[in-house]
Amino acid sequence: MDYISIVSVYAAAFDFLAHEVTLILDYQEICINAKGGSYSIASTIILIDRASVPRKVDLRLTPLSTTTKLAPTLRANSRLSLISRHLDSKNGDNRFAGLTINTPFSAERLARKENTIEEEVSSSSSETPTTTMSNQEPHPTLLIPGPIEFDDAVLHSMSHYSESHVGPAFVSTFSEVLKMLRKIFQTTDPTSQPFVISGSGTLGWDMVAANLVEPGDEVLVLHSGYFGDSFADCFETYGVKATQLKATLGSRPELSEVESALQKQQYKLVTITHVDTSTGVLSDVEALSALVHRVSPDTLVVVDGVCSVGSEELHFDDWGLDVVLTASQKGLGCPAGLSIVMVSGRAMQRRTLPRSYFASFKNWLPVMQAYEANRPLYFATPSPQLVRALHTSLTQILQRPLAARFEAHRDASRKVKHHVSTRLGLRQLAADPTCQANGMTAFFLPDEVEATQLLPLLARKGVVLAGGLHKEIRTRYARMGHMGASVVDPNRRDIDNALKALEEGLSELGYKR
Repeated sequence: MDYISIVSVYAAAFDFLAHEVTLILDYQEICINAKGGSYSIASTIILIDRASVPRKVDLRLTPLSTTTKLAPTLRANSRLSLISRHLDSKNGDNRFAGLTINTPFSAERLARKENTIEEEVSSSSSETPTTTMSNQEPHPTLLIPGPIEFDDAVLHSMSHYSESHVGPAFVSTFSEVLKMLRKIFQTTDPTSQPFVISGSGTLGWDMVAANLVEPGDEVLVLHSGYFGDSFADCFETYGVKATQLKATLGSRPELSEVESALQKQQYKLVTITHVDTSTGVLSDVEALSALVHRVSPDTLVVVDGVCSVGSEELHFDDWGLDVVLTASQKGLGCPAGLSIVMVSGRAMQRRTLPRSYFASFKNWLPVMQAYEANRPLYFATPSPQLVRALHTSLTQILQRPLAARFEAHRDASRKVKHHVSTRLGLRQLAADPTCQANGMTAFFLPDEVEATQLLPLLARKGVVLAGGLHKEIRTRYARMGHMGASVVDPNRRDIDNALKALEEGLSELGYKR
């Protein structure tokens, strides 16, 4: 007779997301066939056999009804083979004995002093494996300012089977994503509106230019690098007059300069690049927003947070922000392809007639409101796989206080910058520490070292850094990203390995400190 085992899975036993069943932290009950097949039961699919169930479980066997028929689900074998590989101790590979999976918080659980797994006593099981496990193809570690390295569970979510974008399962997932984004941006105002649309972060610029200003309007673009120029160009495309307040290379406009500009001209909105990916310059969004509200209260505050959301501290409500736009592939730790925008109630009330069809608030607002309310509505097809991957990433991020996440990024940033400046003697583009981003570092190369020599050498050592992007000094500097899984997963040594490779690479090219 077949049985179904109802298993309460403990946090230390599993550390991944498996599509229909979420197995992270202290999660729920899952259904397991006692004979070890793979079966689909309602929306739950599991691939485990009773012999390889984690050692501490609350196992209760309940016989199936004689009228219940379960059909083997071959698809689950391939989709969830990840589970089987990590649980099967009979495959002769001792690396799998510790159930260590490469996700941001696995090591924390394994490091707890209390023993959360009821172990079968044996002389070979007393040591905790230290090997970081990953199911990704071997590849050089990607440490550019986005895209970043992704957690296994996030990538696994991308393999979700094809599903309807208006089906109940996906609608529920999308609803949770929109609600979690409110927590990520730290807004509790019900009039704030999140948007998640297929596209790059650049689409966020179009959404601002197409919905919040009209041809002939004046906007002030605070320039701290390449992306200030690009945002201004986007406005000009829509017939909007963009005035750039430019800082010297590696710095940001002073508050006094911004105040003077606001006193001379009434602007419909002001844009701030929170972190400019080309220079690694961090803007003081809180102080700038307070200044705008004081000097020009009718001016909307728009933040380009493509390279900051998820790695830099940001408080949408408390700082009085009207728009923050970002993308999925950087601090939020999800593959590229989603444009994410949070808009205040004040900005939504002041939206203009849209001058774009796809980037139209008018077209997307009812869709986002419906999905968040757990109802399907159609305008254009979203990407179910990307939305599911974002759901996984946001779930991981929100398992810890955001303050702890931001502090982890500050710690990683201090380590990188200290090594680059003190040990290697290299200058950073952002010379003032108060202007330095926490999710990336941009540094000048020695005069005798060309980026075209260094970057391929580092790639051969297993590390991918980025070359320069700012057109004035493109060949003279390099950029290193330190965001997401590479920072918050204590099992990973991405940062240490990269700094070691950088030091070795420079030495091999003749650089001496």
